[in-house]
Amino acid sequence: MITVSIMRQSAADSRIVSFAIEGHAKFANPGKDIVCAGVSAVSVGTVNAIEALAGVALPASMKSGWLRSEIPAGELDADSDAKTQLLLESMIVMLESIAASYGKFVVIRHLFRE
Repeated sequence: MITVSIMRQSAADSRIVSFAIEGHAKFANPGKDIVCAGVSAVSVGTVNAIEALAGVALPASMKSGWLRSEIPAGELDADSDAKTQLLLESMIVMLESIAASYGKFVVIRHLFRE
């Protein structure tokens, strides 16, 4: 199963401060697993889009079945921060779409730092 953990600042301040994606869907054999491929494409594509469109290079750690990133706190100007948050929220919508169709293989957890 793939577990997506979205960490937000707090219930009052819903800014995304980090995310982690770990595990394998095991929907199909490696190389043919459309669930893993979809989650990977959405998450890695989002990290790349944030760099290309918001000019923010997220510190991301990635290996097989694992991607984690923290959003630089207090280091972004208002425009870059807004773009980054919008792209991250878009990532969540896409991952929730995958989970809606393949919920047995993907779970999304929303957590709060405070």
